[in-house]
Formats: sequence, structure tokens, C-alpha cells
Amino acid sequence: MNSIDIKTITIAEALPIRHRVLWPNKPISFCSVEGDDTASHYGAFIDKRLVCVASIYINNNEARLRKFATLPQYQGQKIGSRVIEHILSDLKCSDVNYFWCDARKTALSFYQRFGLCSHGEPFQKSGISYLRMSVSLR
Repeated sequence: MNSIDIKTITIAEALPIRHRVLWPNKPISFCSVEGDDTASHYGAFIDKRLVCVASIYINNNEARLRKFATLPQYQGQKIGSRVIEHILSDLKCSDVNYFWCDARKTALSFYQRFGLCSHGEPFQKSGISYLRMSVSLR
């Protein structure tokens, strides 16, 4: 595989990937969330093509991962892993102490590889089952 270039992107760049991967049967507006205008958005590029996006919302000393999506033809190639590693590296150099997300149940083992542990009972959002996962960064 060609090299992966991970950098910050705009919400306008992130939305089409979110829409295509996470909620293709909903309007693109469904893929926007409160805080998008102040969040940090990351993108992974292969041959200058955006193939993976992730957004980080910081509140005090906590960082929340939301809307993490990789184009289907690029899944299973460790691109998402590289994005999470990049984000965690950035966060460890900041004042953030705690990293968390609401993970789709189908992705639990992915997040566990980065030290995240699940908390509480599964819950539903738009017909998808999720679990809260988190890790301390300090």
C-alpha cells in the first residue's frame, strides 16, 4: 500500500466520507453533529485521496472521538489504526487526560487494541448497538 498522510482537515472535507460510510441512507445533514465547527477533524490520505476521517471534540480535559469512518475499499488495511495512533499521540502532547467514544459493538476489539475499555450497558442509537469506551491518557 502507498504511504498514508494524516493531517487535519475541515468539516466540509469530512462530511462526505461520514455520510458515505456511516449513514448513506440518511440525508448528509444527519452526519453533522453539535460542535463540528470547533472540533478537530483528521483525515488520512492515500495518493492525495481522502479515505478515512475522524473528529475529536474536546471538553475541558476530555477528548471524545466521533464520526470515525474509512471508505469500504480501504477498510482492513490498518488506515484507521494509524489515524487513532496519530490522534492519541497528539492528545498525549496536550492537556487532555481522558479519551472516550461511543463505539459500535461491532468495533469493540478495534478500540481495545488502543487500551480502551467498555463501560456500562450497550445502548441503541438509530438502530445501531453501541458501548461507551474510554482510556486514561495519563
